[in-house]
Amino acid sequence: MPLRRRRPLARMATTAVVAGTAAHMGAKSAQRSAAADQDQAPPAPAAADEPAAPEAAAPETAESAQIEQLKQFAALKDQGILTEEEFSAKKAQILGL
Repeated sequence: MPLRRRRPLARMATTAVVAGTAAHMGAKSAQRSAAADQDQAPPAPAAADEPAAPEAAAPETAESAQIEQLKQFAALKDQGILTEEEFSAKKAQILGL
């Protein structure tokens, strides 16, 4: 019985499935080892300067909220719900200008 060669398309599809499965399994393995490393890591010692860290995060959070508000108002302006003047007024109000 003569050997038949597979069609190129079928060969590419098989290769794609094998490569996709390998990539997926590699990612899962990396996630599992990262989780295991996190579980084994000892807790960081508390430093005297740690109360300053939440204060540093607070401006980022407030800044992020301002950016989100500006994005929402920009979307409303793009939809035609707000005029350019209304958007500018809200932007100045949010930014404290």
